[in-house]
Amino acid sequence: MTTERPSRSVYSGDHEEFRSSFRKFLETRVVPHYDTWEKQGAFPREMFAEAGSHGFLGMAIGEEFGGGGVDDFRFNAVIAEEVARAGVMSFGVNLHNDICIPYFLRYADADQRRRWLPGLASGQLIAAIAMTEPGTGSDLAGIATTAVRDGDEFVINGAKTFISNGINADLVIVAARTESDGDRHSGLSLIVVERDTPGFTRGRNLDKIGMHAQDTAELFFDDARVPVSNILGELGSGFKALVSNLPQERLTIAVASAAAAARAVELASEYVTERTAFGKPLSANQNTRFTLADCHVQAEVVRTFVADCLASHVDGTLSADRAAMAKLAATEAQGVVVDKCLQMFGGYGYMAEFPIARAYVDARVQRIYGGTSEIMKEIIGKSMGV
Repeated sequence: MTTERPSRSVYSGDHEEFRSSFRKFLETRVVPHYDTWEKQGAFPREMFAEAGSHGFLGMAIGEEFGGGGVDDFRFNAVIAEEVARAGVMSFGVNLHNDICIPYFLRYADADQRRRWLPGLASGQLIAAIAMTEPGTGSDLAGIATTAVRDGDEFVINGAKTFISNGINADLVIVAARTESDGDRHSGLSLIVVERDTPGFTRGRNLDKIGMHAQDTAELFFDDARVPVSNILGELGSGFKALVSNLPQERLTIAVASAAAAARAVELASEYVTERTAFGKPLSANQNTRFTLADCHVQAEVVRTFVADCLASHVDGTLSADRAAMAKLAATEAQGVVVDKCLQMFGGYGYMAEFPIARAYVDARVQRIYGGTSEIMKEIIGKSMGV
């Protein structure tokens, strides 16, 4: 059995050629070293630069800045699918491409574009975004980090947590409160904090139950002074900017989850065909076949829906509630499917050296970051008028 998808109109020949190239990159340059990087707790920075040199970063960045010059999110989706297929979910390339770079493309002025876009496209500059705080979770309006203007600088104070790419990042987009008056949704701004900014420090690389090779850090700002010229977009427009990019972030997660569910089915199918018990292959048991069939259907159904959402996103019609539906459906299906597939491995499924075990622990965060499943249900419920 294979997870290779049937022909679908959502992807063209160009996307499949790109897929083949990126898959080869992962198989030759990432997969062989992934166990080492999992133990080390982070990807080496050089891998971002190598990905950039092959054209796998900043595909939507203009050619004049070293990017691909193609604003087509399907290329991003191919990367998300292939990262999941290869079982290297810790590679923070989609965070860099899909979640961080859009802020620079939409809100950076001409000078900022010259300063930052070439490095983001080449991988010499790694990006992160700092929204979550110890006491806020998914509540963006509750952000308490402050940025007070002092002449030509902002003085930033506060703390962020669970920041992916937090150790490696050279450019951190920080959501901070620049105005204290008005309602909770006003007064937020996005400010780029660069690596060596005085007063900006990184805490520990957080020890997670999965995605061990992705550096996830605490960030601290203690009178960190940042030039006013580092603000992205207009002062006080941060909340609107954050909310506008969330559908794409959630779609990225959904694409990865759908692909990861399909991969788990493939792993289990191969195992039960080869593994024997009581003198016959595990696949000879009706319950095994029924369980696999159920998992396969769940993975295919959710992948089809996610593909439809991807097509809508490409033509500019993906709504916030549909993106929430995609994330909710795909991540919940991933959790169920991976759990059932792991069970078929018996004790071997509990061994970290088996890919299905890694798939199991990596899957859990998909229902948390980018907005929890409960938040997705809130968004969907409100869209229904209930």
